[in-house]
Amino acid sequence: MQHFKNLTDMHRSNGFPMPENPLFSLYRCTHTCGFGEREFTSDFYMIGFKKLKAGQIMYGRTKYDHDNGSMMFIKPRQVIQFNSVEYDEDAFIMFIHEDFLNGHFLHTEISKYAFFDYEANEALHLSPSEEQIMWDLYYKIEAEYRNNTDEYSRDIMLTHIDSILKYSQRFYKRQFINRTELSGKTVSKFNEVLAAYFKNGLLLTQGLPSVNVLASQLNLSPRYLSDLLKQETGKTAIELIHIYLVNEAKNRLKSDYQSVSEIAYELGFENLPYFSRLFKKETGISPNQFKKQLVN
Repeated sequence: MQHFKNLTDMHRSNGFPMPENPLFSLYRCTHTCGFGEREFTSDFYMIGFKKLKAGQIMYGRTKYDHDNGSMMFIKPRQVIQFNSVEYDEDAFIMFIHEDFLNGHFLHTEISKYAFFDYEANEALHLSPSEEQIMWDLYYKIEAEYRNNTDEYSRDIMLTHIDSILKYSQRFYKRQFINRTELSGKTVSKFNEVLAAYFKNGLLLTQGLPSVNVLASQLNLSPRYLSDLLKQETGKTAIELIHIYLVNEAKNRLKSDYQSVSEIAYELGFENLPYFSRLFKKETGISPNQFKKQLVN
């Protein structure tokens, strides 16, 4: 698999014009982008907009859903592949080398945008007005990129990139709401999968349920699932798992025939102090104190 460490090699390999900046570049696609049909990785963040007419984009070896006007966000060293891609209209893609962010607040902030970890059917779908906002920002970046660079160029371009990321965060929240209206409450489906995990005895064979395992059963990436649940409930996936475990523990602590350690083990906790800390965090008291209150 080919790995691109610098923009010049990536542009040359794909027949793109040489980049104006060694750490940042733009490319406009009219109907197709010449990436070839091979998997590759890079040291770049990639932000793109496209309306897919034919073909597939594989991100992390899963198919990217691009039925409408969509944005994609790819982080460094993630596997990507473009297969026979054709676009209905113009598309753009920008490449941001990690080093381009050095010394700028985005160097840290960009990692906080969960959508760089989204997968298969989790692309950002835009309304016509949202598309226009993204194109306006792209044109501003392109104008700065094509002009003679000076001491302000990098900061100006990164300011517009920051705006793209902030708008994308806003638009994803809108998409989460629309998705909930179309497909029902994600939290209900999440709780069903979590309950089945308990019912099928997976606690003893596989240990505590992880966000990754539950997300895969819902055909979502862990980050997208957590963001959906946060939108619906104010809680992340791991927080909801903890609440479920503590509620189950409280129910079992009501019985006289099991000790706290036995209950912790049955719930998948190999570490009793960890179970006790989690229980106290959610209830304000330890499992032993909870059990004593029931007796009294």
